[in-house]
Amino acid sequence: MESTIFSLLPPLLAIIMVLVTKRVLLSLGVGIVSASLLVEGFDPIDSLLLLWESFKVSFWDEGLNTSNIYILLFILFLGIITALVGLSGGSTAFAAWAVKRIKTRRGSKLLTAFLGIIIFVDDYFNALAVGQIARPITDSHRVSRVKLAYFIDSTSAPVCVIAPVSSWGAFLISQLGVIFATHAVTSYTPLEAFMLMAPMNFYVIATLAIVFFMAWTDFDLMPMRKHEKIAKETGKLFDTSKPNPGELQGNFPENKYGEVKDLLLPIITLIVITLVSMFWTGYQNSNQELNIFVVFENTDVPISLFISGLLATILAVLLYLRQLKYNPTAKINFIWKALVTGISSMLPAIFILIFAWSLSFLIETIGTGQYLANLVAENNIPVGVIPVLLFVLTAIMAFATGSSWGSFGILLPIGASIIMAIEPELLLPVLSAVLAGAVFGDHCSPISDTTIMSATGAGVNVIDHVMTQLPYAIISAVIAAFGYLILGLTGSVIIGFVSVVLILIMLFLVWNFKSKKEDFKQG
Repeated sequence: MESTIFSLLPPLLAIIMVLVTKRVLLSLGVGIVSASLLVEGFDPIDSLLLLWESFKVSFWDEGLNTSNIYILLFILFLGIITALVGLSGGSTAFAAWAVKRIKTRRGSKLLTAFLGIIIFVDDYFNALAVGQIARPITDSHRVSRVKLAYFIDSTSAPVCVIAPVSSWGAFLISQLGVIFATHAVTSYTPLEAFMLMAPMNFYVIATLAIVFFMAWTDFDLMPMRKHEKIAKETGKLFDTSKPNPGELQGNFPENKYGEVKDLLLPIITLIVITLVSMFWTGYQNSNQELNIFVVFENTDVPISLFISGLLATILAVLLYLRQLKYNPTAKINFIWKALVTGISSMLPAIFILIFAWSLSFLIETIGTGQYLANLVAENNIPVGVIPVLLFVLTAIMAFATGSSWGSFGILLPIGASIIMAIEPELLLPVLSAVLAGAVFGDHCSPISDTTIMSATGAGVNVIDHVMTQLPYAIISAVIAAFGYLILGLTGSVIIGFVSVVLILIMLFLVWNFKSKKEDFKQG
C-alpha cells in the first residue's frame, strides 16, 4: 500500500469528510485510522500500535519533542494573553483608540494587510500576532472574521516564502545550498538565487495583489460576500453556532479603567522578544557567527515563541495586578478565571493541530508525497510544461498532506534533477514553481497547521475560513499556472511575469466595474 495510489486515500478521505461534514476532528480521525489500517495491512493490533505511535511522536521522538510542545504552549499563552487583555480592558481601550484614528473599514482592512507583510519572521507567529493586533480594529468596523482570517492567511506563508530573513527563508536557502552542491551550480549563491526567485513566485504575486484589491474595495466573492453582508448589516461577525478556536467564552465585568498599553505592551513584548530570541538562538547555534542569514538559518523558532509567550503573559498579569490599586471591579481571583478561559479558548486549535500532526506523520509513513513525486520523475514530460506541471503537482501534494515544508523537501530536489538534465536555464523558475505550488496547496488545505493558526488568530471557525478563502486562492493559482505555462513555453521569466501582471490588471478592471454596478443598484 505504501507509495502507491492507495496512499492518496487517507488524506483525500479526511479532506472530503471535512468539506462534507464540517467536523474537523472527526474527519482527521477518520484519515488517521484509515492510514494506520492501510500501512499495517488492516491488522487491528498493529494498526492500533501505529495509531498510538502517530500521536506519541508529536511529543516524544527519541526524546522529548520540545519543538511541538513549545508551539502548543505558545498557542496557550496567546489564549491567556487575549483573556488577560480583555479582563484589563485593553481590547476595549485599543478599539476605541483605533476607531478614532482608523475611521473606515478600508483603513482597518489595509492595516491588517500591511501588518501581515511587516510581521514576516514566521508564519505561526504572523497568524497569531496579526490576529491579536487587528481583531479589535476590524471588529469595530464590522469586518467579518472570515475576511480577517483571509487577510492573515494570505500574508503569512506567501510573505514568509519570499522573505530571506525568516524561518522559511532560512530553511529554503539551506535547501538550495544542498541542491546547488549536488548539481555543481556555481552561477549564484543560494541567497542570491532565493532573492532572484521572489519575482518568479507568481502565486505570491497574484495573492498579495488580490489581497490589497479586496482591502481597498468592498468587492467580495461567493461565500465571503454573504459573511461580509451579514457583518455590515447586523454586526454579527462570525457564526456563533460553530466552534471558533481563539474565541473567548468567559464573562468578565466591564472594565472602564483599561488603557491602550494594556494591549500594546504584551503584543510588543511578543514581537520584540521573539525577534531577539530568534537572533540569539541562531547566533548560538551557528557557533556565534555574526551573519544575519546564517543566524536565521540556525534559529530555534519554537523556543523563541515559548520565551516571548511566557514573558508577555507575565507582563499581562502584572498590568492587570496594578489595577487592584484603583479599579474597584478588579479582583485577583479573576486572573485564574482568565487563565482557564484563555486555555479553553485555544483547546480546539490544540486538538486540531495534534490530529493534523498525527495525520501528517502517517501520510509520510504511507508515502503519499513520494508517490506523487514519482509520477513526474517516471514520465517523459515536455520541457515547456514542466514548470506548470510541478506547480500543480506540488499544490496537490501540499493540499493532501497539509504541509508546504514537506512538499518542499520532496519536490525541490526532484524538480532540480529533472530540469538540470533537460534545460538547466530553467532551474530557478522550476524551483519557484515548486515553492508557489506548495504555498497554494497549503493555503487551501483544511488540515494545514497554517490554516488552523490563521482561523485561530482571527477567532473564526476553521471550515468557514477554508470555504471563504478558497475562491481567492484558486483564482490566484489559475493566474500563476498561466504564468508558468507562458514561462515554460517561451523560456522567458519576464514574459511570464508580465502576463501575470496583465491578467491581474484586467481582472481588477472587471471586478471594479462589477463593484460600481452593485453600488449603483444599491444606491
